[in-house]
Amino acid sequence: MNRKIAVIGLGYVGLPVAVAFGQTHPVVGFDIKSARIAELKAGHDSTEEVLPADLAKANIQYTDQIEDLKKCDFFIIAVPTPVDSGNKPDLSPLIGASRSVGKALKKGDIVVYESTVYPGATEEDCVPVLEKESGLKFGIDFTVGYSPERINPGDKEHTFTKIKKIVSGSDAATLEIVADVYASVVVAGVHRASSIKVAEAAKVIENTQRDLNIALMNELAVIFKRMDIDTQEVLDAAGSKWNFMPFKPGLVGGHCIGVDPYYLTHKAEKLGYIPQVILAGRRINDNMGRFVARNTIKTMIAKGIDVSQSTIGILGITFKENCPDIRNSKVIDIIRELQDYGVNVVVADPHADSADVEHEYNLPLSPINAEHQVDALVVAVSHTEYRNLNAQQLRDMVKGNNPVIVDVKCIQPRAALEAVGFHVWRL
Repeated sequence: MNRKIAVIGLGYVGLPVAVAFGQTHPVVGFDIKSARIAELKAGHDSTEEVLPADLAKANIQYTDQIEDLKKCDFFIIAVPTPVDSGNKPDLSPLIGASRSVGKALKKGDIVVYESTVYPGATEEDCVPVLEKESGLKFGIDFTVGYSPERINPGDKEHTFTKIKKIVSGSDAATLEIVADVYASVVVAGVHRASSIKVAEAAKVIENTQRDLNIALMNELAVIFKRMDIDTQEVLDAAGSKWNFMPFKPGLVGGHCIGVDPYYLTHKAEKLGYIPQVILAGRRINDNMGRFVARNTIKTMIAKGIDVSQSTIGILGITFKENCPDIRNSKVIDIIRELQDYGVNVVVADPHADSADVEHEYNLPLSPINAEHQVDALVVAVSHTEYRNLNAQQLRDMVKGNNPVIVDVKCIQPRAALEAVGFHVWRL
């Protein structure tokens, strides 16, 4: 592999890619955020995705200057693809990255996109930008590929090099080059897709499938609540069958599972088809934060707690466990709903950055412990620090004779929580 690699976008996806290649090849790592470049140059990764030792070993030139991209001929674009307030795809980061790469593009170069998109976006939305900025002709002067990211934030087992990589190219020769480049570092191997659209579609349905399975579990949790049945006990029983799929109810946030399905539904709607099942799943999952909050209030009232004079503690505000990312966290839906009831809410999280939480949600992070007790406790995120607490340590966080705990992620056995006096509700 003799390509000169540049990675554009050094966040949760791009940095692990750059570091993996940087172990054996010189890499240019580009990001428009100068603060991000500065912290990486200093050997620190605020996303916690890359260990300092691995960062130090990688041969990466960190830069925010387009001029530095011009010495490269293989560009990997790994920028966010969010949705707007109306849940419509926001391609502005992707288009912006395409403009930057277009300014550095030369004859013979290859541009590979890793960002999640709807089928057709690479060739229909991005290629014209590359052509316009470079003055080059697609398919003659340069080609493109698509290799969807499969990074799982916070997961130290399924890392970039250990996950099979889907690769695709705009022609057969490009596909082989893209496959060879990724195979040089991805020990799990590559899967060659027949076209870029197939690769784009494969990525967008991976998280759509998970979204729908979790939505089913969430709907079951709502139904079983009305039947006064513990959902986790039902899942434990059903899980004794060999082919029962081990999905659980939960809050579906972040920048993948809670976002990707909207890219597929957007494209489907443009083609005149309204996806019933996918959108129904999204509606269910988007309402779970409010469902948790309302049942927290109901449980407190049932136990004689004056909600209007209470403080509810929330353990965790990141979108998933053992990860500092607070973007699109559905825990905020719990908090906002509780605040609508007039409840004072305090939030703790060992992984979240307090300045980021303050900026994003106008919330301070506060200690919740035996010295700073609350009237009810919601365990919203299953960080290892919280899983390592025993039932008594959780009980020490809550004052009064009728302590309420809402164990969203079922981090403790119900019997253990009840044994220390908790009134338990869990999703």
